[in-house]
Amino acid sequence: MATMQVKSIDDQLYNALKIKAKADNRSLSQQVVMILKEYLSKPDPKLQHQTDEFLKLAGSWKGDESAEKLIQDITNRRSTKRFDFMDNINVFD
Repeated sequence: MATMQVKSIDDQLYNALKIKAKADNRSLSQQVVMILKEYLSKPDPKLQHQTDEFLKLAGSWKGDESAEKLIQDITNRRSTKRFDFMDNINVFD
């Protein structure tokens, strides 16, 4: 198991940790580990917000073409040679 040392902790924070540890019947080290575990086990609110915003968009496409037609158009564009325009260019002239 790894060991971690934390320096320059504000006295007020240190005392609050000691009080919380005593109230929870833990050592100071156990309390800090518990707080870190609880914090890190929560989903990142920024990522959750991004997910929620993305999900709001789901189903919001309003178009006349069917999904099958859109997929076929995308497939056709991807299967076209990228450099077809160069077929008529002679670089050695």
